[in-house]
Parts: sequence; C-alpha cells; structure tokens
Amino acid sequence: MNNVLSLVTRIGDKASSLGAVVSAMGCAMCFPAIASLGGAIGLGFLEQWEWTFINTWLPAFAWIALVLNGLGWFSHRQWKRSAWGMLGPILLLLSLYPFFPYAWSIYVTYSALFLMVAVSLWDIFSPANKHCDNERCEATSTTSQATGE
Repeated sequence: MNNVLSLVTRIGDKASSLGAVVSAMGCAMCFPAIASLGGAIGLGFLEQWEWTFINTWLPAFAWIALVLNGLGWFSHRQWKRSAWGMLGPILLLLSLYPFFPYAWSIYVTYSALFLMVAVSLWDIFSPANKHCDNERCEATSTTSQATGE
C-alpha cells in the first residue's frame, strides 16, 4: 500500500506541476513571460482556451499538487520536503484568488510555478525513501543514505 501511495504521489506531483506550467503558458494576458515561452515552443494555439486555463485547469492542477504533496508525507514522513512541495501550490492558489487584483501577484504566480517545478525536479533527482531499522523508522533521501548521514 505504501509503495502504491508513493508511486501515485510522485507521478501525480510531476504531472500536476507540468499541467500548471502548461496552463500558464496558455494565458498570454495574465502571464506574458511564460506565455511567450509557450508560444516559442509551439503552444500558441492554447490562447483560444485562455479563460478555461486560468479559471479551471491552473487551479485544478494546483489543488492536485497540494493534495498529493500532503499525501506524500504519509509515504516518506519528511515534513520539510512535504512543506516545500505544498508551498508552491498554496502560493499559486493565493495568487489566483485573493492576491489577483494586485499588480505584484504576477511575481507570486511565477515564483509558485518555479517552486512547483523545482520541487518536482528535486523529487526526481533525490527521491525521498523511508529508512527503517528494528527500533525506529525515519525518512531519508537517497543522497543522505549514500553519504551515511
């Protein structure tokens, strides 16, 4: 059961982070910098669904990433890793709803998207693993296992 939860949270986190970035690439009016990157790689056709992306898909992917990073704590028990994983979606949701009328909310949105992708990459290159012995069970990353910490 724990392996299934770990697999679902790891794959879902990456998919939701990628979905949030692609959704932002389709919103040229709201996110001009990332939309120009999307247009440069051939995603300019997404502009016709801009309203759907900003109101439906971007928040949906943020909620999925938030829930899956929260559930990830149950499989690896590393609260710092889970907190970093949940911070990006929380900031994204805050920038889309209560902070949206303010001009500085765009910086929060870009920071949140960057953080979501960074945590996903962190999880790819240094996945969290639960390390257990006879007396205690604690989560460690593969890098700390390799160095003996």
